[in-house]
Amino acid sequence: MIYRVNSDTETESIGRNLAKMLTELSIKRSYIAMRGEMGVGKTVFTRGFVSHFGWANVKSPTYTIVNEYKIGKTNIYHFDLYRISDSEDLESIGYHEYVESDAHSIVEWSERVPEYIPEDAITVTISRVPEDDNVRVIEITGGPI
Repeated sequence: MIYRVNSDTETESIGRNLAKMLTELSIKRSYIAMRGEMGVGKTVFTRGFVSHFGWANVKSPTYTIVNEYKIGKTNIYHFDLYRISDSEDLESIGYHEYVESDAHSIVEWSERVPEYIPEDAITVTISRVPEDDNVRVIEITGGPI
């Protein structure tokens, strides 16, 4: 699926729609590999995804590495691997325990540790359109969709 968006509101809506789709398919565990340069809207997309479950306050986990959102029976783990330098850093935070649990794991900068991306991952790539810095292209591939 490829979308062209012009605002944060539209980006959030795409994230919310992905969460809705997973919910309708009764998928309670997923790995969403987020890709895109800094400031392109990965956290905005995540905010939309998490809002589907009723959580409004989503912030980038740049310094904490992972933020946990527990909404009823749904757990969402939001990672930012920008500051991760190697697999030892991931091991120290219990990365495997998070992503192997019954939860949705949304991983910004997932390409920094490609060996940890599961085969059934959903990849969300957000990129700027060169001719208009306010426009984004969001491509969603893989997983059950």
